[in-house]
Amino acid sequence: MSQFSRIVFILAALAAIVGAAALAIGQPYGGAALVAALFLAAVGLSGSGAMRSFAFTVWMVAGIALAMLYPESLQRVGPIDLHNAWLKLLIVQAVMFGMGTQMSLSDLAGVAKSPGRVAVGLACQFTIMPLVGYAIAVGLQLPGEIAAGVVLIGCCSSGLASNVMVHLARGDLALSVTLTAVATLLAPLVTPTWMKALAGQFVEVDFFAMMTTIIKIVVVPIGAALLHDALKNASPAARRAAYAVAGLAVAWGVALATGGWAAIESSVEGPALTAIVLAGFALAAVAVGVVYHEALKVLPALERLMPAVSMFGILYFTVISTAAGRDALLQVGWLLLAAAVLHNTLGYLLGYSASRLVGMDKAAARTIALEVGMQNGAMGVGLADAMGKLTTMGLAPILFSPWMNVSGSLLANFWRRRPPHEANDLSETDAPHA
Repeated sequence: MSQFSRIVFILAALAAIVGAAALAIGQPYGGAALVAALFLAAVGLSGSGAMRSFAFTVWMVAGIALAMLYPESLQRVGPIDLHNAWLKLLIVQAVMFGMGTQMSLSDLAGVAKSPGRVAVGLACQFTIMPLVGYAIAVGLQLPGEIAAGVVLIGCCSSGLASNVMVHLARGDLALSVTLTAVATLLAPLVTPTWMKALAGQFVEVDFFAMMTTIIKIVVVPIGAALLHDALKNASPAARRAAYAVAGLAVAWGVALATGGWAAIESSVEGPALTAIVLAGFALAAVAVGVVYHEALKVLPALERLMPAVSMFGILYFTVISTAAGRDALLQVGWLLLAAAVLHNTLGYLLGYSASRLVGMDKAAARTIALEVGMQNGAMGVGLADAMGKLTTMGLAPILFSPWMNVSGSLLANFWRRRPPHEANDLSETDAPHA
């Protein structure tokens, strides 16, 4: 641990003591001191080596605490409306683009190398978690839109956090990355299907609207990042074609901004309008991919910043969603936390057990357990926001995400101390504990 981290931890401890004492005697600044303690702890963890994996979780907890205590202060920053629809869309796309920059086209080649294991992982992920989410929502008798949020997070694909945990757990990292990539690309079809089947009794689910939203907030930004990866080894002709499409995208954007969109919106409707919108997003993806590819030639350090961009975006959604849904959280917060623990733990247990039952080795079983148990919270928040239900459906993805990071880190470090030497014997000590 660095000297800086030690100093920050001391300051965090002092702030926590002051905050606790102030609250004990009824002073209003106690909450602010405790929030400051959490933020200082997050800064300290960021530079503390072995504990660094918990830093982002503490950042999220600090953001939730800030939003619960001061929701009215998190509506605007000067002239900027933090709940502006376009701002939220751009930020969720930035989150997904940042995730996409950590992927490559070669990740998809893993399907051909081990199709059976990929099929088992996808089957576990897209059956266990939606059904467990539905069972928990019904069993805990959660209010309709809150219950739909629990189902929603279960229907989302896994995120890149699972790849980090698999690496720590001595699992099969190549399988993990392939599962994340393929599950993300399948999400536009699988997620709306499960939501329509399971959450339709809680909220109205428009299959095609949700599919379109997933394409816009997940597939398009990740596609832009994968285009950058493709351009690394593309032929001169392919590069010229990509740059030409990027130029067309810029021209299209200028046309829309100078009255074209108003004309289209007034004369086109229904599926035709949706097709035009998706085509525009696809063009924008090409432009962003090309610009990012060229920008890295000038600023190579930009690539290292992209995970931080994703984390900032997730923190932004955590804060504004919690602030907007504060009243609902005060009513069902503890129930949602219980749902998060149940959902996540059952995902690990059932994912591990199912993969071992079909004969997969321990390294692969660990991988599938973590892929099944950890969902893409940013995707869930983006979908809830697109449905206009960020303050209700969005609460489950917001609360589940910090818990998934904590439990994933604990499980990964537990497994890290137990290397998977064997081939096929099912060891009880290797199984995740409830």
